[in-house]
Amino acid sequence: MSEFHQHGLITTIHGLYDLLDPEEYLSWSEKKLVGFSRQMCIGLLLPCLYDEIRNPEVLDNIIRQINEVSYLCKIVVALGGAGQERQFTEAREYFGRLRNNGRKVKVVWVDGPRIQDIFNKLREKKISTGVPGKGQSVWITLGYLFATDDCDVIALHDCDIVTYDRLFLARLIEPTANPNNDFEFCKGYYARISPTEMEMKGRTTRLFVAPFVQTLANISYNRGYNELGGFFNYHYSFRYPLAGEFSFMTRLAKAINIAYDWGLEVSTLSEVYKRLTMKKIAQIDLCKNYEHKHQGLSEGDSGGGLHRMVIDIAKFYLNYMRSHGMPVDNAFIEMLQQTYYQTALSFVKSYSDDADVNGLIYDRHKEELTALYFMDFIAEAWEEARKNGASTQLPSWNRVIYSIPEIYKDLLAAVEKDNGY
Repeated sequence: MSEFHQHGLITTIHGLYDLLDPEEYLSWSEKKLVGFSRQMCIGLLLPCLYDEIRNPEVLDNIIRQINEVSYLCKIVVALGGAGQERQFTEAREYFGRLRNNGRKVKVVWVDGPRIQDIFNKLREKKISTGVPGKGQSVWITLGYLFATDDCDVIALHDCDIVTYDRLFLARLIEPTANPNNDFEFCKGYYARISPTEMEMKGRTTRLFVAPFVQTLANISYNRGYNELGGFFNYHYSFRYPLAGEFSFMTRLAKAINIAYDWGLEVSTLSEVYKRLTMKKIAQIDLCKNYEHKHQGLSEGDSGGGLHRMVIDIAKFYLNYMRSHGMPVDNAFIEMLQQTYYQTALSFVKSYSDDADVNGLIYDRHKEELTALYFMDFIAEAWEEARKNGASTQLPSWNRVIYSIPEIYKDLLAAVEKDNGY
C-alpha cells in the first residue's frame, strides 16, 4: 500500500485503494466520472507515432480499455511520423474503433498537406512552430481541440503504455474533472520497475532531474535567489516530473506555452507554476507499476536517447535561471556540474539501499557511471544555451489567435477534410 506523505507544496493523491475490492473501486470511480461528464465534456488527447500502430500488443489493449469507458465525449489522436496518405488512412481506420456510443474521434494528420499549410501560414506571421516531434504534435492538436470549443477537461497520455488499464485513465482524469476538488492541473506519477529484469527504470528522472533540481534549489537559496529556489523546490515536489500523463482544464491549456523538444514536461510544469496557485495543482499515483519503451543512453550521440533528453531539460532550466536574473557563466557551470554529481551520488546510495531491501537488482557502478555522463551533458547543454538562448516553447493558443483570428476555422476545416467529413 502507498504511504500518505504530503510534500506541502502541491497535493499528492496516493494509491490508497489497495485494500479495496478492485472491481468495486473501478466501478465507483467510473460512476463518478459518468456523473461529471453530464455537466462537462471530457476529452482525451493521444499523441501517437505511426510506428506504434505496428505494435498491436500494446495499442490494441489501450483501445480495448478506452472502449470500456463511457465518460469521454471526444478522443483526438495527434498522429506523427505518417508522411504518406496510406499511412494516415491506416491510422484513421485503426483509431476509428474508438468511435462508439456517439463519441467523437478524430485523427490530426500532423504531417499531412493541410496541417502543413497551416504551419506555413503561422510561419509567415513569424509564429514559431518548432520542429517535428511530440511537442509540436501535441501543440497543433490542442489548437484543434480549442477550435472545437466543446471540451472542458483534457487528459493526455502516450500510446506505448504496456501496463495500461481503465483505472489508470479514470485516476488520471478524476482530479480535474471533479468540480469539488478545485484542481486545474494534475500530473500522473508511478513506480518504474521492470518485472522481467527486476530493476529500477526511469534513469533520467532518478539520476538527473531529481538531483539536478535539488542542486539548483540549494544554490538559488544560498545565493539569495529565493524565488528561483521556490521554483526549483516546486519541481522537486513532483514524484515523476517527466511523466507524459496529465490532465488539465481547457482554460488553462489555452494559456500555456508548449515546448517542442524533450523539455516538454518540465516546461509544462513551469507554465503551470506561473499561472496557478499551488492549491489548484495535484499529482496522482496512477498505477502500481508502469512499463513502456525505454530510451538508450546514447553517450556518444548528442542527438538521441537520454543524451538528447538531458541536454534539452538542462538547457531549459539554465535558460530559465538566466531569464530570471541569475548570472550563469563557465565557472558557474563547472561548479554546478560538480555539485550535481555529488548530489547524484547520494541519490545512488539511497536507490541502492532501497533496491537491496526490496530484492531488486541494482548495479551501483553503472548508475554512478550514468550520473557521470549526465554531468558531462550539463556542459553540452550550457554550450547550446550560450550559443543560442532562444526558447523552444511554442506560443500559447491565446497568443496565436491574436495574430491569426481565423486560425481555428482553418484547423477545423483541415481536420474535418482529412477525416472525410
